[in-house]
Amino acid sequence: MALPSTLRRLFAKPAAAAVDEVSAYFQDKARRQGYTLSPSQQQVIERMTLLAGALQQAGPAPRSLYLHGAVGRGKSWLLDGFFQALPLAEKRRVHFHDFFARLHQGMFRHRQQPDALAVTLDELLEDCRVLCFDEFHVHDIGDAMLITRLFKALFERGVLVLVTSNYAPAGLLPNPLYHQRFKPVIELIDARMDVMEVNAPQDYRGLAQNHDQQRFTQGRFVCPGSPAQRQALGLPAADCAALSLTVGTRQLRVRGHEGRTIAFTFNDVCEQPTAVLDYLLLCDDFDHWIIDGLPELAECPIAVQQRFINLVDVLYDKDKHLILIGEQPLAHALRGQAIDLSRTVSRLGQLQQSDA
Repeated sequence: MALPSTLRRLFAKPAAAAVDEVSAYFQDKARRQGYTLSPSQQQVIERMTLLAGALQQAGPAPRSLYLHGAVGRGKSWLLDGFFQALPLAEKRRVHFHDFFARLHQGMFRHRQQPDALAVTLDELLEDCRVLCFDEFHVHDIGDAMLITRLFKALFERGVLVLVTSNYAPAGLLPNPLYHQRFKPVIELIDARMDVMEVNAPQDYRGLAQNHDQQRFTQGRFVCPGSPAQRQALGLPAADCAALSLTVGTRQLRVRGHEGRTIAFTFNDVCEQPTAVLDYLLLCDDFDHWIIDGLPELAECPIAVQQRFINLVDVLYDKDKHLILIGEQPLAHALRGQAIDLSRTVSRLGQLQQSDA
């Protein structure tokens, strides 16, 4: 039987031990992966070691931490390292898309309750003292209003929040029509969180040693998707008929599924009104994804580009194997106007390339 949190704290490691453990973990992880830590990464690690020590002490939670910087500069690497090394059971590591989809789902389920948000957080974050919130970004004013309530609720609960984002707080929800309405969240972040920028001289996702660590990086981009390529790689034909698949309470179009493998066209999964929750539910059942017919994103509406960005985010975070097929070279196909496309370019750049 699990100990109550108050008793677990009595038997927790001393603060100095927690600090040493977190610091040593990062140094060993960097050495094993061949990383040379940048000055800003070392500063973040120093801050994280202090947080680890403070969490072992009685009293209120220390100030939360907001990390921002360009894609592939080690923000998630730092967040995951802190989460793994922190000698504390009451912690959660969640991805923005995953957490927000489940938050919406729970609030709808508890919509008859006086405070649906509080009831949902009780379910999602039971006994949680540290919440690591990866890939935080906001482009929708509805989500922005909910984030204001969410952050207030987390701080009131005494939860230590660690956030990674490609954007500094002032750069969130840049749409001038809505930015002013989001200022309360920015002010709350500035008041309750230490904001630190993570810089590094290169995109770490491009390092060769990363390609053995993820199933995602064992995936492949196939261009132009000729019949000979498809036959050699065991891929479906380009003219496969559409099938219907039940996903949650919805019916989605697919081109086939067998075992843990599923195949879509780009149109099926991005040009139809699919949502993040659909991708999350599909990830429960399928590990190997085939997406056929990647177009030139610049020719697609922003909403379609954003669905593709969201889909790649989910597949990357869930570490799924992806085969992506397009007629144009990847760099050409990924040109577009959506704000977060640089993150998608960085992630898909890890796929192995198969050209005719």
